[in-house]
Amino acid sequence: MLTSLQVCFNAVAPLFLIMALGYGAKCLGAISVDAVPSLNKLAFRYFMPVMLFRNLYDSSLSHAVQPRLLLFAVAAVLTMYGLSMALVLSTEKDPEKQGVKIQGMYRSNLAIIGLPLAKSLVPGADMGPVAMLAAVIVPLFNVLAVITLTVFRGERLRPARLLRMILTNPLIIGSAVGLLFLAVDWRLPAALEAAVDQVADMTSPLLLFLLGAFFRFSGLQRYRRDILLVSFVRLIVMPGILLTTAYLLGIRGTGFAGLISVFASATAIASFTMTQQMGGDSELAGDIVVATSALCIVTMFGWSLLFRQLGAF
Repeated sequence: MLTSLQVCFNAVAPLFLIMALGYGAKCLGAISVDAVPSLNKLAFRYFMPVMLFRNLYDSSLSHAVQPRLLLFAVAAVLTMYGLSMALVLSTEKDPEKQGVKIQGMYRSNLAIIGLPLAKSLVPGADMGPVAMLAAVIVPLFNVLAVITLTVFRGERLRPARLLRMILTNPLIIGSAVGLLFLAVDWRLPAALEAAVDQVADMTSPLLLFLLGAFFRFSGLQRYRRDILLVSFVRLIVMPGILLTTAYLLGIRGTGFAGLISVFASATAIASFTMTQQMGGDSELAGDIVVATSALCIVTMFGWSLLFRQLGAF
């Protein structure tokens, strides 16, 4: 029990400390909340694809591509989405809030937390399955978010726009290139490989720092009931149902550690950026990110400890 407690604490605590550093920098005036979305967009567009490429590049094809894990994750995300939509439509009548709350319930912070958490929970393991998981699930999150925010603004959905977004998604491009190198066993020149390693290593800390800098607590009281509902569904209900299902289906090891980030992490910070760009209650979207990010430090630790005790990883 003590060993499991130490492993899970050592996995979650560094994420919190890096976010705390970002929050402290914001409080000291070194970075502003308004600067975070553009910096976050920059990191997702140029740094995250390199990190996904590197993790696939360093993996083995047979280990990185696990069809059962990927099929389960896609089916589970669609289930989360359906449950979130059913719950929100039955409890919320304001269209400005509906899309935001649906996003808050189903869209997790896998892109930021997935790889560092899995590395800490399963030290020394091949991270290819988690990189592949992110390459499939993060674009799926984005597609569902575009559909949701477009529909709840009363606009007509354009399939060509969705297809263009999928084909030009930096995460898909980075993963596709990584899989290509993996499949044909190409190797980078030593200098370029070293540069890729350095960019990949700095990506997760940078994104966690920006997440901490995004923290603001001004609207938590105003949206208290909305935030409590979304946080409960996002951090307790969804992981309770879907992680238990994954465990009963026999998913284990690095793949299961990756699923903790899919189902038990905070609402993605990108949900706030997308709401700003596409319309909706952006203040509520931001406060959901803040609240779930603070609370998931406790709940994600609890889920990690529980399933480590059960031998899931």
